[in-house]
Amino acid sequence: MRLSTFFMPTSRDDPAEAQIVSHRLMLRAGMIRQASAGIYSWLPLGYRVLRNVERIVREEQDRAGCQEMLMPTIQSADLWRESGRYEGYGKEMLRIEDRHGRDMLYGPTNEEQITEIFSHYIKSYREIPKILYHIQWKFRDEVRPRFGVMRGREFLMKDGYSFDLDYEGARRSYNKMFVSYLRTFARLGLKAIPMEADTGPIGGDLSHEFIILAGTGESEVYCHRALIEQDVLGTDVDYDGDLAPEVARWTEHYAATDEKFDESEAAALGDDLVRARGIEVGHIFYFGTKYSKTMNAAVRGPDDEEIFLEMGSYGIGVSRLVGAIIEASHDDDGIVWPDTVAPFRVGVINLKAGDPKCDDACDSIYRTLRGTGCETLVDDRTLRAGAKFADMDLIGLPWQVIVGPRGIGNGSVELKRRDTGAREEVSIDSALSRLTESAGAGGPAAS
Repeated sequence: MRLSTFFMPTSRDDPAEAQIVSHRLMLRAGMIRQASAGIYSWLPLGYRVLRNVERIVREEQDRAGCQEMLMPTIQSADLWRESGRYEGYGKEMLRIEDRHGRDMLYGPTNEEQITEIFSHYIKSYREIPKILYHIQWKFRDEVRPRFGVMRGREFLMKDGYSFDLDYEGARRSYNKMFVSYLRTFARLGLKAIPMEADTGPIGGDLSHEFIILAGTGESEVYCHRALIEQDVLGTDVDYDGDLAPEVARWTEHYAATDEKFDESEAAALGDDLVRARGIEVGHIFYFGTKYSKTMNAAVRGPDDEEIFLEMGSYGIGVSRLVGAIIEASHDDDGIVWPDTVAPFRVGVINLKAGDPKCDDACDSIYRTLRGTGCETLVDDRTLRAGAKFADMDLIGLPWQVIVGPRGIGNGSVELKRRDTGAREEVSIDSALSRLTESAGAGGPAAS
């Protein structure tokens, strides 16, 4: 993509309405634009990141054996009356009446909808277990939406739902999602700590929040130092095996949010206690037969007995994750994207657009990188070098290739790694080799 034609309305100035880093940088980088309070349009740069996050979430759900579907954004109020949640959910639910006078709502979550679908089609114990999920826009009418996409009214959510015959099966499904979430966040370049949590309006008696540590986090969290040092992606996972030991590896150590903080337990950790700020990026629940009994979601067992299904619910805030990644990965100059979610892997900066040799070199680098599947953005605008450097640092692409007349005369370019700031002058062939190797490995090239 050439920046002269790419729609990326960047700004030097901090927007007055932005209170946190991610909101400020997303507006300045031209990733989003507010449509109304808590509702945003995703512009091309931001949408590319959103799709990358969504892709990784989907890959890890599929890997764990979940099946993707899609449910509507608008739901019937009758389903929520059947579950008993319609009146109790609160003003966060946007209630609608259609032209025929039927009560509808813009779904804030989908427990009722998925239970109705499942109960209609699944009748035998032989068809259990199953985990279904979808990635869909939600709406919750927050009293005071703030912090950009971190606490908006409209947001993109991955929510999954498990159906099992008994508690043991439900716990196996819960463990699958527990491990899948750890892998998902690790692939996004985040260190997520699972913490025991309240179940809130969804209900249930087993719940964990996944909290990433960030200095600009919205709440204070506490955990054992060992949890920060544990590796997630270092070992393979067998989702058909017993995942209880892997879950225990994360739950045997103390970890708590403000709501669950216990002074005596924390004090016992001594120097191993880590106090930090955290951001919730995922939440999983086991709630048993809370919905299956009220909505008659039952199957016939091996002795023709009626079995109400044991259920769980598993959510990841996909659009919220974009803001959370920025909160965890930025510096004074702008965003620092992890390789896996960056809108482009490489930014090529033409220091003298219009110079035939610089233009030819940039075109050649661009064509070569594109040919290997390496997403590349070329700054071919006729602006001063300082403005180009500032924009490229602001949008945070992992690699920068700086092309200028002096270097081209020597057959070289400057290669910059955004996260470390390390720069080195290398031959064009060497730069291309390293960048294409990096793209093939799905991560940064070895320095």
